[in-house]
Amino acid sequence: MANIDKNYNWDATSYFRRLVETNVLAQQKGYRFAQVSGLAGLEEYIEQAQTATAAVCLSDISPGYTEMNNTPHTRRVKTVFMMKRHALNDMKARQACIDEMREIFRQMMSVLFKERTRIQEGFIYLDPRVSFQEIEQYFAMGTACAYFQIGFDVYTNLVYRPEEWLS
Repeated sequence: MANIDKNYNWDATSYFRRLVETNVLAQQKGYRFAQVSGLAGLEEYIEQAQTATAAVCLSDISPGYTEMNNTPHTRRVKTVFMMKRHALNDMKARQACIDEMREIFRQMMSVLFKERTRIQEGFIYLDPRVSFQEIEQYFAMGTACAYFQIGFDVYTNLVYRPEEWLS
């Protein structure tokens, strides 16, 4: 049974950093892990990361909601961006980058699927549906981009405590 005095959260930053740093394909292809703030942060990362040719970036922005029912919980959604530089205006190179990112995504999902039970033991419930989107060609010239979003629910303590409020 969950400790009702504790709120739970998932450290997605550490989780996806570990996946990037231990994935053979990601390492062979030069992917680095970074934390960004939304799509604007990804654009900034692409502009500033002159030496990085490929990256997996976790956004620290996490939209969600709190559900107030018999088992109160908070839904969060994490966005993971993937980017890889390619020759400007080379659609064949861009497609190769997209295919590579699709495969890295598949490999990450295989680990997430395998570890799902262990994650749920920490009262973190992953949404079984993970969306994957490719960003159109003109987002960042010479850079193929995609992202996926993963939703998860965590227990949230909504017990009212008078001592938390001024009289």
